[in-house]
Amino acid sequence: MNTLRNKVQLIGNLGNDPEIINLDSGSKLAKFSIATNESYKNAQGEKVTDTQWHNVVAWGKTADIIESYVTKGKEVAIEGKLTTRSWEDKEGIKRYTTEVVCNELLMLGNK
Repeated sequence: MNTLRNKVQLIGNLGNDPEIINLDSGSKLAKFSIATNESYKNAQGEKVTDTQWHNVVAWGKTADIIESYVTKGKEVAIEGKLTTRSWEDKEGIKRYTTEVVCNELLMLGNK
């Protein structure tokens, strides 16, 4: 059960082309967001679709694959862990963001 402590699995579509960052250390970072959709019927019996956006980051070889093959609109399955980080903006206000750090990626849909 230890491996289930911080594990995220999502299937969704990319909202934009991934942002690829080559760091001075030689590491590569891919940043992108995916949308997941859930449908349900409301009290009036109407179908409602709820879309959630998830920020995703990937490093190293996974980032290489994303750079080469993954573009806006593509459907992907990802697995990773949730992380939250903080920073201070220009006004000195502390900001937070939560991201999925992707360690596995599966490209779905048509080629």
